[in-house]
Amino acid sequence: MKAVFKAGTGGGRSPFERYVATHPMGEIIFSEGEIGTEMYIIQSGVVELFKSIGGEARVLSTLEKGDFFGEMSVLEDLPRTASARAKTDVEVVRINGAMFDTMLKSNTEIAIRMMRKLSRRLRDVSAALEEALGQKTAAAPEGRPAMRKAGPKRDLYRLVSPEGGAEFFLNREGDTLVGRADPVTGITPDVDLTNLDGQRSTSRRHAKLYQMGGVFYIMEEIGVMNGTFVNDKRLATGAPAAVNHGDILKFGLVPLTFYSAES
Repeated sequence: MKAVFKAGTGGGRSPFERYVATHPMGEIIFSEGEIGTEMYIIQSGVVELFKSIGGEARVLSTLEKGDFFGEMSVLEDLPRTASARAKTDVEVVRINGAMFDTMLKSNTEIAIRMMRKLSRRLRDVSAALEEALGQKTAAAPEGRPAMRKAGPKRDLYRLVSPEGGAEFFLNREGDTLVGRADPVTGITPDVDLTNLDGQRSTSRRHAKLYQMGGVFYIMEEIGVMNGTFVNDKRLATGAPAAVNHGDILKFGLVPLTFYSAES
């Protein structure tokens, strides 16, 4: 998506140049509750999405070049569900409804990647809301502080490269996606193997790990070409397999050891 909307350089002029807008650092691009008719793709700079939760402005996500935002108003003609602010000087491409429809009809890959990104963003927002609500408890007796819910420990489960040069912590709640960064959409998986996979044997979305009933499972994503292995046994796509402390997981040609501090 970045390359499609990149403004022309030199003597050429991009057909999208007239849709480019700039916002100085600190400027509100749109506010929660506004009626919106456009979405935005970031050409340069950083944008923060934030929402009023419990009377406080809470940052939901920080977006960079190649990311898009504001798409829900284009899809559903509903008021903005969050505000967007330029964290740095920002340049964006404004996409209206007609242009959005043309994009989806001409390139189904854009639609697929957008769906994946929307799903990921929804999980991030849900996690933020759960965290905010988890910190609230019933009013404590006068003179006593309210109890706060302890957050999950992230250091109990991790993947470590055999040479010990890389270590990746796993989410105890929700999925941990393993793969390589996607420069087109800007999506980076939870465990990014880009720097360990010089032969590009790992897929963008290769596999996910998740916990259920106190046990961690690994499941290969659809479309993986070079396989996912647990102790040299290849997994069937979509079939979860339990992993234990010390197991060697291989994503394409990249081996990582699964460690559990509880073992």
